[in-house]
Amino acid sequence: MEGLLFEVILVLVKIGVALLFALGLGAYLTWVERKVAAHIQRRPGPMVVGWHGLLQPIADGLKLITKEELIPRYASTFLYNLALILAIVSAVLVFAFVPFGPEFELLGHKVKPIISDINVGLLLVFALGSLAVYSIVLAGWSSNSKYPLIAGMRKAGVIISYEVVITFAVMGPIILAGTLSTYEIVQKQIEQGVWYIFLQPIAFVVYMFSLLAETGRVPFDVQEAESELVTGFTVEYGGMKFGAFPLVEWYVELMTLSAIGVVLFLGGWAPVKIFGIDLLFFLGSFSPYAWFLLKTALMVLFVLWLHWTLPRYRIDQITSIAWKVMLPLTLINLIWSALIKWLF
Repeated sequence: MEGLLFEVILVLVKIGVALLFALGLGAYLTWVERKVAAHIQRRPGPMVVGWHGLLQPIADGLKLITKEELIPRYASTFLYNLALILAIVSAVLVFAFVPFGPEFELLGHKVKPIISDINVGLLLVFALGSLAVYSIVLAGWSSNSKYPLIAGMRKAGVIISYEVVITFAVMGPIILAGTLSTYEIVQKQIEQGVWYIFLQPIAFVVYMFSLLAETGRVPFDVQEAESELVTGFTVEYGGMKFGAFPLVEWYVELMTLSAIGVVLFLGGWAPVKIFGIDLLFFLGSFSPYAWFLLKTALMVLFVLWLHWTLPRYRIDQITSIAWKVMLPLTLINLIWSALIKWLF
């Protein structure tokens, strides 16, 4: 009974930490992005609220909370609200399968820093990720407005194309690791002594393209094309609902897919060593967790840099790249992965 109580409390603590990490850090990524964009464009960015604008996300959140929430007259109210719930739930649930570090001992119990380590974890990650398209299509259709509807249809086209591509891309690391468990994929890279980015460079490039498409980032942000669709599928939302959609799609999903990318290709919490010495040795037992967070942060910053550097593609160009370029590359990579597995 005592062991069961410990497990229940541990799971609740993990869920609480994951929620705080996902939503809290997601909110502060708005500040990070504004600073990155500002420095790329040679301007200071947020500077007024707090030191270097550090309190700007809190100010923005308070502003959105105090704004009146209006529902369009002819909107389907139930689906209009359901779309937001689906978006938040599908994005946050993915954190249940993100392993933040190696197993450690706590009060005589062995604890893994992952909410749910199951042998089909990666399958559930992408199943939950594909739910996001339903939230966007519902948001566009239920608003009963032409601009959100067009944005929803565009997003559906992008997601359908790149869900196929990203599924084939991650099959390479799955073949090499021989498991769908996110925790075990990292363990296999550590045991084999090689990060899968060196064995799967094509899969990594395709994964990064798919990450940009899934999160609606430039050059794949056709569903929020401001010059054509105002703000896309969120145009009929107001108040905190208007802020929650970009928080979930642009930041929480970006963090989760970046973390999964680190698990699949960058060795998870495996350290970078020079002459056999961990570069973060001074952090002691916290070094693996620091490495995981550092790798995830670098991947997020890379995506933000691309967002404020590249131009936007047209919807027909986006889908053509997926089916005519990315999909054949992933099929070639599958053959390569099978050869590596067979030979070594």
